[in-house]
Amino acid sequence: MAEKTRGKKEQPPEKAVAKPGEKPAAKPAEKPEEKPEEKPVEKPVEKPKEKKPEKVKKKKKPAYTRYKVDISGLTRLRPYCERCGPGYFMADHGNRYACGHCGFTRYKRA
Repeated sequence: MAEKTRGKKEQPPEKAVAKPGEKPAAKPAEKPEEKPEEKPVEKPVEKPKEKKPEKVKKKKKPAYTRYKVDISGLTRLRPYCERCGPGYFMADHGNRYACGHCGFTRYKRA
């Protein structure tokens, strides 16, 4: 077990100090490091940026596409959502109707 010393601080090891009149200890001669010749790095040529085609925005379908006008009055072409209530039409996907608001899906009878 290591002994604990109380009140005494550990001192760092003393460095070798050259006395006046003495020559400092000679270091062994180091060989200069030979670096391999570096070739200049060529930067890749930047191509001019191509313009991306603008996105085509969807146009909202007007309300008259959801109704059919007859002599007797208006008839709805698509059903309302059963969960959301009147005002939320269901999308026609061939074999089913789907609500875009809540995600409710009703399958058509074959």
